[in-house]
Amino acid sequence: MTATEPRAKNLADLYELAPLDWADVRRPLEANLTQEPGSGGPDHHTFWLATADADGSPHMTAVGACWLDGKYYFRAGPKSRKARNVERNPKCSLGVAVHGYDVALEGQAHRVTDDALLQKLAGVFAEGGWAPTVTDGGFTHEYSAPSAGPPPWYVYEMTLENVYAVATKEPGGATRWSF
Repeated sequence: MTATEPRAKNLADLYELAPLDWADVRRPLEANLTQEPGSGGPDHHTFWLATADADGSPHMTAVGACWLDGKYYFRAGPKSRKARNVERNPKCSLGVAVHGYDVALEGQAHRVTDDALLQKLAGVFAEGGWAPTVTDGGFTHEYSAPSAGPPPWYVYEMTLENVYAVATKEPGGATRWSF
């Protein structure tokens, strides 16, 4: 993720549970294995993006996302509410279920415009079953989520500040990592 390991804070010491292992939580995130077995379609990825509207009210929506080199990347149509919110206020969070953990990721997102990075990300998304083409500073494809609007779809890089994980397996536990 980064050159140095994040600082961990045990959120379950009240129950005398040990802190969770960052490597164990990070592994399925890095592998883009982001769906509890048996809870969705084959290799189905469910990410929930939370942003703030101009008046401060919350907005949450599903997005396509992937992990690459210690950061999360998600896509959004330029006229979508989520894209307008992130352009105005880059603070956001992603929620995702991975095998054994429910994970919340907090950070800041900024639009990716570098063509080489967009090409690399298109390859990562293609490995997940959606193979976009890089055009006009974003992605195009014959389809995307109905709420995404027409292409191109912008790509945003989320730099992580805090990650929270709650174990969904025994013995349990909860930990926050700060970067």
